[in-house]
Amino acid sequence: MDATLVAAAFGIGIVVGLTGMGGGALMTPVLVLFFNVPPLTAVSSDLLASAVMKPVGSVVHLRHGTVNLRLVLWLAVGAVPSAFCGVLVLRALGEGDGVQAAIKTALGVALLVTALGLTVRAYMRLIERARRRDGSAEPLPSDRPDVEVRRLPTVLLGVVGGLVVGMTSVGSGSLIIIGLMLLYPGLKASQLVGTDLVQAVPLVAAAALSHALFGELDLTVAAPLLIGSIPGVWIGAQLSARLRGGFVRRALAFILLASALKLLGVGDAHAALLLVGALLVAPAAWMLVRRRHGFPALALTEERERRARRALEEVGR
Repeated sequence: MDATLVAAAFGIGIVVGLTGMGGGALMTPVLVLFFNVPPLTAVSSDLLASAVMKPVGSVVHLRHGTVNLRLVLWLAVGAVPSAFCGVLVLRALGEGDGVQAAIKTALGVALLVTALGLTVRAYMRLIERARRRDGSAEPLPSDRPDVEVRRLPTVLLGVVGGLVVGMTSVGSGSLIIIGLMLLYPGLKASQLVGTDLVQAVPLVAAAALSHALFGELDLTVAAPLLIGSIPGVWIGAQLSARLRGGFVRRALAFILLASALKLLGVGDAHAALLLVGALLVAPAAWMLVRRRHGFPALALTEERERRARRALEEVGR
């Protein structure tokens, strides 16, 4: 058994447990780019590992009542069959090098969309915090949200998300949650995460079953992923209660961008220019966005101010 692969899966598992994102978006590119695993085998093996990991976090959210089961139902109506058909679509593209190249391209595009989704998600959370601070936010629902389910858009979201996951293993914890945020802006962050995590269980299970039947599942690859990622997810979940995930998510977005450029065949020189540009422009742009919405430019400054206020309140008591 490859100890290096176990260690890589362990590290990725920590990121998943810490942020709730990055499983397929990190695992599959790592397998392809660093371990030279064929793309279809990487997708099949990663989906099996995800099918085992997803139910663990789902149970926690179900116990805390942060899951809208009606949304899960209508997402599953679209996502389960389309996820099962993902590998069939890949097979329809042909055999051999052709299908592997198609998977690499699809995976690269999915990673770009996921990196963009992380940015959109962070911006929407910032706006929500600003509205709460200013008192302009609508009252939040209870822990068991009573929202009106928009059936057709929800099913279509499931179809698109399921197909992307079935083809690339990317999107169950990133693309779909962005869609939920847009369709149901009244849900709390915990409810969005819980609902997305539970709907991902049947989605990933359907995709994993399809890849086991029609894909290129390799147990010599999947077994190290399971051995490393399961304890990693548990440790990351424990750390998430103590550490801020903002920095990890920003680093994740950068890694996704770099992986996407590599998978899409962008030349090293052009990729380096794009990545350096992102490193220089993105932090400055984000600080301007924070200032525009009335927050300190740096999150660390905001955290220090929050701690100072709490200290003063405790002294006042």
